[in-house]
Amino acid sequence: MSVSRREFLRGSVIAGAGVAAGVGFPRILAAQSKEPIKVGVLHSLSGTMAISEAPIKEVVLMAIEEINKGGGVLGRKVEAVVEDPASNWDLFAEKSKKLLLQDKVATVFGCWTSVSRKSVLPVFEKNNGLLFYPVQYEGEECSKNVIYTGATINQQATPGVDYLMSSEGGNKKKFYLLGSDYVYPRTTNKILRIYLTKVKKVPEANIAEEYTPFHHQDYQTIVGKIKSFAAGGDAAVINTLNGDTNVPFFKELANQGVTADRLPTMSFSFAEVELQTLDVKPLAGHFASWNYFMSLKTPDNIKWVKAYKDWAKAHNIPDKQAVTDDPMMHAYVHVHLWATAAKKAESTDVDKVLKALEGLEVPSPVGKYKVDEKNHHTWKPVYIGKIREDGQFDVVWRSKGPVAPEPWSPVTYPGRACDWSKGGKGTYDTVAGKRVWLSEKQ
Repeated sequence: MSVSRREFLRGSVIAGAGVAAGVGFPRILAAQSKEPIKVGVLHSLSGTMAISEAPIKEVVLMAIEEINKGGGVLGRKVEAVVEDPASNWDLFAEKSKKLLLQDKVATVFGCWTSVSRKSVLPVFEKNNGLLFYPVQYEGEECSKNVIYTGATINQQATPGVDYLMSSEGGNKKKFYLLGSDYVYPRTTNKILRIYLTKVKKVPEANIAEEYTPFHHQDYQTIVGKIKSFAAGGDAAVINTLNGDTNVPFFKELANQGVTADRLPTMSFSFAEVELQTLDVKPLAGHFASWNYFMSLKTPDNIKWVKAYKDWAKAHNIPDKQAVTDDPMMHAYVHVHLWATAAKKAESTDVDKVLKALEGLEVPSPVGKYKVDEKNHHTWKPVYIGKIREDGQFDVVWRSKGPVAPEPWSPVTYPGRACDWSKGGKGTYDTVAGKRVWLSEKQ
């Protein structure tokens, strides 16, 4: 494409009618005579992750504008302080420190990769900041200072594997685990390997694993290895590549004639946004597992997508490029979660907002969206989608309802869970029926 994702997703605020009314968010009406409430927006607008993160910045600003059109928060306008950490993990930590200590923001909406989240985590915990994190991740974390709105392993990865092993998914028996070389793919695949071998009884010989660095471009050799691995016709690729490396990988699959009917790929970090950068036709039939697809026909999603397209049209963004995806949905909703919690707490104080978030529900494009009462993660449905030639997804499987989050996978840490409610101290192990807090073990 001649126009980059950052170029066509330009502009910073929504114009016209607010989208919030379209998905049922209550309007907060009050005079705005006080100083604005500053909030941080921390997403890569340049570098290898800009393809995925720049749209999230836009939808966060869109939600903030909606809230302001509805009267703001506690009678005050919300003001975004936008920082570009430029896909530099150390810079994420520096920018978060600036937002908390210099700008004194009430909360931060940000990060994509787990390495960026882990880079900022000590800053938020030391300074009692509040981070809303919108992307699926590997689990094995449960911070007091983070609200994890993206999927845990049991809300995305294991359902994706289960589908591939089902008759509907092709009864696959061999799995090539391909990911970017950092914490999310490695930890996710560590858990999936145990899940496959111990729970699903897949032999170790039927599992391959490989990683490439960020911004890797040459997948010719790797795709050749995948073809050899899959020669028997009963294999699938589990894809945890992040950012723009997905583009050359899928192009090489097409170049070498790898089609979804014989060797499907199940992706966990590749959605509608990234599909806009590719010739989609050769990718038709490959899968992705998410908590949201733009093609969902729920009334709330239809209204949200229409409102986003109306906003895009007002900003001269071509309709084909005005797409929504899973991380954008989570990012949009978590702005409203924070605003609703602040209203409920009658304060922007972090500890009061955290208390108000426990069990909080707000409307969303996928229905009621709830923060878990204890573990700072969220309940949501799971969907498996098949790529269509128009760059959208047909939903081929969905969970029966919202799936409870598991910050710690039971296959790697049986008996481990997290509780910040009513004096809870975070992560604990269950020993002889009693909780042993990790914070007290150290």
